Amino acid sequence: MIIRQEEQKDYEDVYALVKAAFESAEHADGNEQDLVTALRKGSAYLPELSLVAEINGKLVGHIMFTKVKVGESVQLALAPLSVLPGYQRQGIGTALIKEGHRIAQELGYDYSIVLGSEKYYPKMGYLPAKNFGILPSFEVPDENFMACKLTENAPAVSGVVRYAKEFGID
Repeated sequence: MIIRQEEQKDYEDVYALVKAAFESAEHADGNEQDLVTALRKGSAYLPELSLVAEINGKLVGHIMFTKVKVGESVQLALAPLSVLPGYQRQGIGTALIKEGHRIAQELGYDYSIVLGSEKYYPKMGYLPAKNFGILPSFEVPDENFMACKLTENAPAVSGVVRYAKEFGID
């Protein structure tokens, strides 16, 4: 498996991949593929943190991290993470998250925030965001709104997360 930065030539395949990945997801609004397209055009987009997983020339996974504000600091939101249904539960999502975290550290980011499964993301180091003083701007169960410290000596942050306008949250 190769994990690499997404390229413009991948956009159509990524759109289909994200759509397929979320068709059977427990928590999905059906617009995740459109969110990816919108985020690429926004100011929170970080091309080096839009990654694809490729097996034998086929795109099987995608992850995107974009900038968010937490109080006065700029951190990252992991959204969405997509793996084609036939390739799920094989470590592709885990590999994408690990590589994304590695690149994020190199770029100087301290935290990643995710709204997701309380069964999956804690395995990747995510804890309830409130443990760090990071709060959502909307109603969500604590166990589904999580953050991960990307560097051990990350400075404390606190405040309400302000997502990119493309998320349609604020």
